[in-house]
Amino acid sequence: MAQVYRMDLLQNALANLCDSLDGVRAAVIVSIEGFVVASHPPGDESFTEDSPANSSQVAAMAATLVALGERTLSRLAQGEIERMLVEGRQGAMIVVPVSDSAAIAVLLEKGAKVGVALYAVQFAAQQIRRILEGSLVV
Repeated sequence: MAQVYRMDLLQNALANLCDSLDGVRAAVIVSIEGFVVASHPPGDESFTEDSPANSSQVAAMAATLVALGERTLSRLAQGEIERMLVEGRQGAMIVVPVSDSAAIAVLLEKGAKVGVALYAVQFAAQQIRRILEGSLVV
């Protein structure tokens, strides 16, 4: 039986998410500290170091949003974060906590179907949670 590494499973989960949605620029699994765990597309020219969609920049911003969102909701007694959506004139970013130590962030182009993306990212977050916990059997 071939050995499957957790990183490969995470990369496949991100690739499946990006391939199933129109208008996805990038997807990143980020630690709460702001480090990239996995990203898609890996090595794509549009995901270069100086690009605003650079995976390390997305990771840092997503971690900051999660921390701020948690603090805000806690202070307002609104429970735990389920998801965050930040929309701009040129696109949007969806951030969904995966566990206490990780989140998934997805960058969408302008015109992407946000409702469909929210559902798909939530579903992918459940799969990624199982991979990170080691409970996903291949």
